[in-house]
Amino acid sequence: MGTNMHHQIGLSLLVMALSVVSASAAPHVISLKCQSLNNPLGIDQPIPLLSWQIESDQRGQRETAYQILVASTPDKLKAGHADLWDTGKVASDQSIEVPYGGSKLTSGEAVYWKVRIWNKDGKASAWSKPAYWSMGLLNPSDWSAKWIGHDEAAPASASEQDESKGGGRRLPARYLRKEFTAAKPIRRAMVYFSGLGSSELYVNGKKIGNAVLSPALSDYTKRVYYVTYDVTDSLKKGENALGVILGNGRFYAPRSNYPTHTVSYGYPKLLLQLQIEYADGSANTIVSDPSWHLSTNGPILANNEYDGEEYDARREMTGWSEPDYKEFNWNSANLVDAPGGIMSAEMMDPIRVTGTIKPISMHEVHPGVFIYDLGQNMVGWCRVKATGAAGQTVSMRFAERLQPDGTLYVDNLRSARVTDRYTLKGNSTETWEPRFTYHGFRFVELTGFPGKPKLNSIEGRVVNDDVASAGDFACSKPILNSIYHNIVWGVRGNYRSMPTDCPQRDERQGWMGDRSAECRGETYIFQNRNLYAKWVNDMADAQHADGSVPDVCPAYWPLYNDDVVWPSTFVIAPNGMLDQFGDTRTIQQHYPQMVKWIDRMSTYITDNVMPRDQYGDWCVPPEDPKLIHSKDPARQTAKPILGTTYFYHCLQLMSRYATLLNHPEDAKRFDALAERLKNGLNKQFLNRNLGQYDNGAQTTSVLPLAFNMVPADAHQAVFNHLVDKITKGTDMHIGTGLVGGQWLNRVLTANGRPDIAYAIATQTTYPSWGYMVEHGATTVWELWNGDTGDPGMNSGNHVMLVGDLTIWFYESLAGIKPDPMHPGFKHIIMRPTPVGDLTWVKATHNGPYGQILSEWKHEGNKFLWHVIVPPNSSATLYFPTSDTQSIQEGGKQIKDVPDITIANGTLSSRALNIPAGDYHFESHF
Repeated sequence: MGTNMHHQIGLSLLVMALSVVSASAAPHVISLKCQSLNNPLGIDQPIPLLSWQIESDQRGQRETAYQILVASTPDKLKAGHADLWDTGKVASDQSIEVPYGGSKLTSGEAVYWKVRIWNKDGKASAWSKPAYWSMGLLNPSDWSAKWIGHDEAAPASASEQDESKGGGRRLPARYLRKEFTAAKPIRRAMVYFSGLGSSELYVNGKKIGNAVLSPALSDYTKRVYYVTYDVTDSLKKGENALGVILGNGRFYAPRSNYPTHTVSYGYPKLLLQLQIEYADGSANTIVSDPSWHLSTNGPILANNEYDGEEYDARREMTGWSEPDYKEFNWNSANLVDAPGGIMSAEMMDPIRVTGTIKPISMHEVHPGVFIYDLGQNMVGWCRVKATGAAGQTVSMRFAERLQPDGTLYVDNLRSARVTDRYTLKGNSTETWEPRFTYHGFRFVELTGFPGKPKLNSIEGRVVNDDVASAGDFACSKPILNSIYHNIVWGVRGNYRSMPTDCPQRDERQGWMGDRSAECRGETYIFQNRNLYAKWVNDMADAQHADGSVPDVCPAYWPLYNDDVVWPSTFVIAPNGMLDQFGDTRTIQQHYPQMVKWIDRMSTYITDNVMPRDQYGDWCVPPEDPKLIHSKDPARQTAKPILGTTYFYHCLQLMSRYATLLNHPEDAKRFDALAERLKNGLNKQFLNRNLGQYDNGAQTTSVLPLAFNMVPADAHQAVFNHLVDKITKGTDMHIGTGLVGGQWLNRVLTANGRPDIAYAIATQTTYPSWGYMVEHGATTVWELWNGDTGDPGMNSGNHVMLVGDLTIWFYESLAGIKPDPMHPGFKHIIMRPTPVGDLTWVKATHNGPYGQILSEWKHEGNKFLWHVIVPPNSSATLYFPTSDTQSIQEGGKQIKDVPDITIANGTLSSRALNIPAGDYHFESHF
């Protein structure tokens, strides 16, 4: 090989190396989303919101302009022929929530899109990879399908329990099928369907999709969710078959007279429309109608979300969803009444099996009775594997705890029977898991098993809304990591197309007050924007014409008490969605209903005080270990204080929304009414001599401080009183219920005492989150005394007592917080809080613009801080140091680091402004 050849190879390698460097440095457009979803099908938003992220390893990288191309086919998009929308070059740094502005979209339309951006230097990026969405059925007239079902209960089995004695309502699953012929090659086929209460779709013998417990829950008289599937690849030219299994879900309610106010909507029913486009341009539509056939004689004998599922494999109808199935004892489906609600696309990630857990132990506590420990309190069901004779029935019963003798503790389940039964068909090894139930459990009782089971004879199947992770938190304090683990599993398990209160007993409702501020913390754990947007829809649907909003949404328990604190989530949750996701549409969509609620509740104001509160500061640590609620007046917060402070906070938020939506007169009246309430609270309840409100219970101080209602000249005295109540009154333990607990840690930290918040958070004696951990909890209990409290209300998996602890972990300990003036983490406030004996904290958060990192450690007198700010955003960093001149980045003095500026022109504020990038700071304490 000659010298020239070596030279040429060397040049080629150099060029390649430079190309790699250039490629890595150039920004890329990634993570295209429509309505915060990846390539969603069947959306019904006529003006979808489009978002993307920018990937770059260059500091300060940002978008200065963008261009979106939207086309009706992939080929047109690839060729740059944007027949639906071409924005041209738009001078803007907006990369989230960009409203579609192209041609009017029609029902069923397929849409393909891509984006490019111009960076900080004015250079265009490459086009993103293409993404797509499709439209649902936008108009009622687009539905030619009919609701079908069987509105007569099948004969009750001999084992049916009397519901008045706490038993469930037994009803077998409905199986429906339809055969049809596709006479031509198929270009595209889309199914739009709603199977109520829960359903599965099959095409030619195969289940479509991996969703479970579908569709989403709702008040079916107000709104019915449908799902959309692309079944093009599942169909074939010639004979085809559709099949649907209908479970009961919440439509045919698990209870009708226990509790007495439970709402039920009727028998399961189906609406389905299959639209086929053939290769030659013609089309055909297959719809649910009386030509479908139905059977109630399938293997699912009963299914109930509280009591379990019963399955007899001997009754399986092999091939029932395939063509040429020989029907036996099937009947024509009946036309049935529509549920009454508007048809809405399910624009959220569905519920799926999101994990599998292997048991860690198995013991035989009585002959033939085996107790499995899965090691984690979880939500879902179990998959069982057995070999035995036909007719043998294997039963699985579920619980969160064990009795001292090793058997299941079921007293806290109330009437829920939580039992799944599988009858074998006697054909080699059989594997089964249910479809239309779910349980909250760590322990499983297995009975009726043929022979002696093995440890791997069952496994737990984790079931929840399949929301993506939004980040993680860890620190040097093991007890805090264990608490965080419990929070994550509790939040995850209580996502069932709405945030529920518990997953194990006969309740599982969407209690509003549990989540009013706690829901903000959840956004750091899961990307739950669409889940909460859906839940706010539930609240709007539940609102009465007079403005009243219930305490539970959907209102399966229709509790319209005209309470303030619980329904206030209707106003508070959208504020968190604005700050965390930059979501303005939820506020815009529901602003009129929020105003209606404010106006109704304002009529109750008396002497400038809001007296309405139903539940008090729920679950304050009681004085007796067996009590659910404290009977000690000194621990209780007066209901007018709760009503007044929360309504004041809602008025503040409504003023923010009114300003955002350009309703200045509304903002003025909300501000004026808020000022009246502040004056009324302080006039009636503030004792300046004692520096306390009313009886001085912890929450009486927390809420006025949290909402800035305390007069300036009394602020320190009121805070000092709170500190005194915690340090002396409860010995550095929590003394609030769920209401005060949703603001406690932030109030302490904002007023200069994060050490007290840290002390409370790290306690391992009663009452504390650490006490739960020390007593074996792997989720958060409903009661601080969950190991001794009355089982009448003692869930082992509740998130309401989390309060603002998750928020405090991320925003205070780690120091990651959105700037409300630039929401959605467009600008980030980063203010870490080294406290106590913490030596390091690491937190990540995948916000709308990308991943944020705050990782700090304390080494001697050095504070080392690793920060990542995603492209197209910026941050202000506050350093926990008094030696501001010691701050360095990458070994350089701040003045020598490009793009970093000192906030307010002086380091006395300990603050730096930084653009996007990856930074390593060092300073002295």
